[in-house]
Amino acid sequence: MPAEHACCAPSAHRAPLAIGAPGNRTTPARGMVRLPGGEFVMGHDGPDGYPEDGEGPAHPVTLGPFWIDPVAVSNERFGAFVDATGYRTEAETYGWSFVFAGLLPDDFPPTRGVEQTPWWRQVEGADWRHPEGPQSDVHVRADHPAVHVSWTDAVAYTVWAGVRLPTEAEWECAARGGLAGSHYPWGDEREPGGAHRMNVWQGTFPSANTGADGFVGTAPVDAYEPNGFGLYNTTGNVWEWCADWFARDAYRTPGTPAPSGLRVMRGGSYLCHESYCFRYRVDSRSSSTPDSSAGNVGFRCASDA
Repeated sequence: MPAEHACCAPSAHRAPLAIGAPGNRTTPARGMVRLPGGEFVMGHDGPDGYPEDGEGPAHPVTLGPFWIDPVAVSNERFGAFVDATGYRTEAETYGWSFVFAGLLPDDFPPTRGVEQTPWWRQVEGADWRHPEGPQSDVHVRADHPAVHVSWTDAVAYTVWAGVRLPTEAEWECAARGGLAGSHYPWGDEREPGGAHRMNVWQGTFPSANTGADGFVGTAPVDAYEPNGFGLYNTTGNVWEWCADWFARDAYRTPGTPAPSGLRVMRGGSYLCHESYCFRYRVDSRSSSTPDSSAGNVGFRCASDA
């Protein structure tokens, strides 16, 4: 993983697991928000972004109507899927996942770090039930986003639920909340009036997170105020998987770019900080391999309307 992607999830490069085709239903899942579609401007051209991520050029996109979850899939919802199907995530199957070192207890056994980004630790026994390893659990985090969920795991959930992952364009349209050209779902000021509106790194990365926004690690899926479409946490908290293959030239090349082996992630996470990773924006993008999992990656679902 390049150093400039330090807040993103490192890639695992595991062997793929077999799953069915993504679901696609004609009626929405309970609680979804219906968006009418239409034209919006996608992407970012400004100097404060990351051209190497293929954020630009900003360009018009026309979408049909669709449904989308107002929140990321929570531990409670993911647990219902596991209970109903007996599904084992890739992190459980392979026995480990990536955990941010600052969330491990001081007496945690030595673990392997990721080259160039040693704050990412390969933790045996880390999975969606145990976000920081075997000594942790989600019993008091039922309303937090399910993490350590790979793209493959997320698609398996959608098959069971009869929905699908949003496309990258649907995700950005929904995340913007009806605003055009803004970095955040509420405008361009990160903390309007001094109020925290998302869960990102506060302090000096990676040594000191003050938790000034109310959280160190994940926040509940409905924390903070929703955007203009009623969606929560479309910036910060956890990266969210999209359906698309990632390509840096996707916005510049007509047609569908060739698959890169990476899937799109959107929205940034609780580890992002503008001093080194200004990706907690609705117009930013990142990617990882479909088999990768980490403690700052989750997903929300969509459906055709």
